[in-house]
Amino acid sequence: QETLPPPCESQIYCHGELLHQVQMAKLYQDDKQFVDMPLASHPDQVLLAFRSLASAHNHSVPRPQLQAFLREHFWPAGMELQPWVPEDWADSPRFLEKIADARLRSWAGQLHQLWKKLGKKVSRDVLREPERFSLIYQRRPFVVPGGRFREFYYWDSYWVLEGLLVSEMAGTAKGMLQNFLDLVWTYGHVPNGPRVYYLQRSQPPLLALMMARYVAHTNDTAFLRDNIRALAMELDFWAEKRNVSVSVGGRSYDLNRYHVPYGGPRPESYSKDAELAGAVPEGAREALWAELKAGAESGWDFSSRWLVGGRDPSSLSSIRTSKLVPVDLNAFLCQAEGLMSSFHSLLGNESEATRYRNLRARRLAALEAVLWDEEKGAWFDYDLEHGKKNHEFYPSNLAPLWAGCVSDPALADRALKYLEDSQILTYQHGIPTSLRQTGQQWDFPNAWAPLQDLVIRGLARSPSPKTREVAFQLAQNWIQTNFRVYSQKSAMYEKYDISSGGQPGGGGEYEVQEG
Repeated sequence: QETLPPPCESQIYCHGELLHQVQMAKLYQDDKQFVDMPLASHPDQVLLAFRSLASAHNHSVPRPQLQAFLREHFWPAGMELQPWVPEDWADSPRFLEKIADARLRSWAGQLHQLWKKLGKKVSRDVLREPERFSLIYQRRPFVVPGGRFREFYYWDSYWVLEGLLVSEMAGTAKGMLQNFLDLVWTYGHVPNGPRVYYLQRSQPPLLALMMARYVAHTNDTAFLRDNIRALAMELDFWAEKRNVSVSVGGRSYDLNRYHVPYGGPRPESYSKDAELAGAVPEGAREALWAELKAGAESGWDFSSRWLVGGRDPSSLSSIRTSKLVPVDLNAFLCQAEGLMSSFHSLLGNESEATRYRNLRARRLAALEAVLWDEEKGAWFDYDLEHGKKNHEFYPSNLAPLWAGCVSDPALADRALKYLEDSQILTYQHGIPTSLRQTGQQWDFPNAWAPLQDLVIRGLARSPSPKTREVAFQLAQNWIQTNFRVYSQKSAMYEKYDISSGGQPGGGGEYEVQEG
């Protein structure tokens, strides 16, 4: 087995004996708590103190001594993040007037208030002494998902940004975009989130789309011009570090996959990953840990989608994310290539516009040749090891419609028939993430908002009134589920269980989060 590099160099937050002992002692309900705790002094001093503690106890420090050590050498998690009320927040944004139903309007007004609770800014301490923190300093304040997610996340932030624009908060949206662009200028890609332990993995690439939404809303082409190189760098990262060549019908196609060749347990889920590795032969551990990180990169952490074709498709130890060519990832990249072409046209750079238009055309051909299934009327992930498509249902099978990466708009009607054939329209409370029940959170019976969007706005682009009507009904179902739970709990949740009449969801690695 090859030894893979750790997710970052920090011997406190990414690998090493201190991380191992603290996380395996399970001092906190959630492993993320420890890796989010700032250091009270320089890491060298903390490591020195830990080495003497560890050798005094024969490298197995008892729980009370570990707890005392953490009290002395660490600050509580979240201390480096200060609450922030966005300056561009204003009462009664215009969209509220357009909501006819009084109860829905009042609910939307309460949701608009949430921005004030979810705003954060990074303390200057992190700028002055970055080595004391796992958080990466951000120049601009930002909006977080909430709950255990104290920092922003890459693909979540696309929908956050859409919401900010609806709430007429383009300034906050621009600040968030600026943070992402800064990360690209510094690291060459957008990490999963602004933490050192997230640096080596990304998430679904929606940065160009965020820029497109922001520019469409503000006409701020100067901002686009200043940052178009960063957008290109991000696409280059996927092209160079996440590419895969697939041969079908005697031709070779370039597509992309999630792939994170870094070893060790994920620091923020360390004990779970370490225990899971007990289920595989020692020589297979590093590969398992790399596949778990690739699963986290996909945004679907975790799902039967990444377990199919493994030894035991019900167990997370069978995960094989990097062996699959995902529909949604390739649809997102196809969309980004198209947007880059439009951006360059807008900025008057026709040769680059043509280059990206050609990249998009090549990817469109690859999607059709490798992932599209004419008989079933949808796209499917391609299994590189077994040389065949995975025909299971996932909302991501329709991502090309949402991304506008289809050769013919009428394919939306084929997709509608696919949803009917898969009996997806029989679910009244939302579209399930899969039809497999594994106990993982990106599986049945959970429904997630971004996946509703993929299907609903994908169908809504159809020229056919019947297909658009189904999109409207699906949107109605989802609003009803969210509204009903909000009426009972006064909270929005990240996922909903659609088998029980639409309740907050469950499963996976942590408690369901509000936000």
